[in-house]
Amino acid sequence: MKTYYVYILKCSDNTYYTGITSNLEQRVIEHQSGKYKDSYTHSRRPVSLVFYSEFTEPTKAIETEKQIKKWSKVKKEALINNEFEKLPNLSRKKFKS
Repeated sequence: MKTYYVYILKCSDNTYYTGITSNLEQRVIEHQSGKYKDSYTHSRRPVSLVFYSEFTEPTKAIETEKQIKKWSKVKKEALINNEFEKLPNLSRKKFKS
């Protein structure tokens, strides 16, 4: 059974990059070495792996990656810090009264 990883890298400019791969170790090395010159992380190196989650269903991994990419920086940091109880509140829309 193949394993898929959704991962978050922290870049040198304090932004986050979310990706998906089936070989996490190799993919992080590629980000760190700047293998792909047009990638988001190329000019933001060094990067560090701050979160990953494993999946056996590729469609679930893709869905999760797309979901996390839409999240705010604060919400990503709650996930990274295992503060799962904060995630629902960070999802609520704020309306001006």
